[in-house]
Amino acid sequence: MTWIYLIIAGIFEVVWATTMKLSHGFTNTMFTLATLVGMILSFGFLALAIKHLPLGIAYPIWTGIGAVGSIIVGIIFFKDQIPSITWLFITLLIIGIIGIKVTTGH
Repeated sequence: MTWIYLIIAGIFEVVWATTMKLSHGFTNTMFTLATLVGMILSFGFLALAIKHLPLGIAYPIWTGIGAVGSIIVGIIFFKDQIPSITWLFITLLIIGIIGIKVTTGH
């Protein structure tokens, strides 16, 4: 269940980052509130995960999920353009996240 909490925390990190952009500098009340709820849920699930996972394992995976997820959201919903070489580094991030999970005893 600990890894599920960590994945959910990472997903909510993407949610709050996305809704923060949509809040237009916290001028849109609905998206500002959604950002705050997303932050609370993200940190809450991360807190549950680090009860049983080392911080040095949980935190990089949490941020990695948030980073890769935010890139994907940016490309799909905000039409962000990224250089082709950037895909190499996104792939390396994903490999790193999977590698950390596979090589830990948790």
